Amino acid sequence: MPCPRRLPALSLSALMLAPVLGLAPVRAAAPTPTQLQALETALNSSDDAALAALLSNGPGLNTEELKKRRQQLRGTFPDARWEVKSGPELQSGQSSVTVKVSGTRRQGGSTYRLDAEQRLSLQTDGQRFNGQTIWREQSILRSGENAPTVSLLIPDAVLTGQRYDVAVIFDDPLDGALVAGGIRPISTEEVKAMESPRLDLAALGGGGLFKVVQAPQTPGAQTWAVLLVHPKGVVSATKRVRVVSDQKSLQP
Repeated sequence: MPCPRRLPALSLSALMLAPVLGLAPVRAAAPTPTQLQALETALNSSDDAALAALLSNGPGLNTEELKKRRQQLRGTFPDARWEVKSGPELQSGQSSVTVKVSGTRRQGGSTYRLDAEQRLSLQTDGQRFNGQTIWREQSILRSGENAPTVSLLIPDAVLTGQRYDVAVIFDDPLDGALVAGGIRPISTEEVKAMESPRLDLAALGGGGLFKVVQAPQTPGAQTWAVLLVHPKGVVSATKRVRVVSDQKSLQP
């Protein structure tokens, strides 16, 4: 059956930087704690000039596109807050950065709560950030005061053409509750446009949604949109999966 409601538009790329498809990994010196703190402060500022002063165009980074996406996200979630921290070291020895964003919105008598996260590598020239590579990206949007919590069991990376499992599991027992769900891949254009995809729903017989899918035959990325409807609320999630051509690239 078609989805009975549409959630506020949400794009993972709006966390901070636009998605990168097929881009060679950025390799540069690690940003300093001072630079990361300045980036967090600028992202949380209402002044676009503060963020613009820290960025310049480079691999995977278009400053005008970033400005537009950030404005769209702040328009959807007026209290959106970013957190920027040093992340775990990558297999190559390169540093990573974890960016989280959370926010709420009231719409049609419902409260929507966003929690999203990216792990990326940032390139800097010592003064400005001028490139990036995204390694991990996901978001969860919940509606209702007591909407259930879920776990996304979707890999960060898969091989080209690989068949793999995707699952979104309710963290708490259903206790007889009737639930429905749907999942489908969304295009790069939908991600960039921050569109809320329409999903067909079907009754779920277990504690979540389970599906076997196939990766594209060419390297890049595949983004999944998931919608779960529970008597206590609606959960919408997106997860970006890197698609790589060799085993050693599965781990960043």
